[in-house]
Amino acid sequence: MGDFSKEINSTFPNENVKALLNIKYTANFLDTLGNTFLKPYNISEQQYNILRILRGAKEAITVSTVKERMIQKSPNSTRLMDKLCDKGFIERVRCENDRRVVYVQINEKGLALLNEINMDEFNKYINKISEKEAKQLNELLDKIR
Repeated sequence: MGDFSKEINSTFPNENVKALLNIKYTANFLDTLGNTFLKPYNISEQQYNILRILRGAKEAITVSTVKERMIQKSPNSTRLMDKLCDKGFIERVRCENDRRVVYVQINEKGLALLNEINMDEFNKYINKISEKEAKQLNELLDKIR
């Protein structure tokens, strides 16, 4: 990795356009890297994100709450949760008062999977920047949004 313009062999009309495309390119790079690390566990980055959300919740939460908390918003998040359910990593429970509301919760098998996944190799990429640089990057990205 190095200079973005050289990597894609392109020039840009200005630094703002270059920054926008560099963000998208880097996001795609990190997605691909994450999926590569998670492939041996037979889950996608989005499924990993769902498991982490459910672990952090510490109790059953609604499917819509999971969707709100997801980093990568996905129209097929219900299907992703179906797959996690089929693999035995999460459990679904219908609300007794309102049958339209569905709760999901990570189970022991899902927690064990998260404990097994070692993201150190993935983290070495983000650890190339200092804490101060990470703070500055976060501020810039927040400013864009």
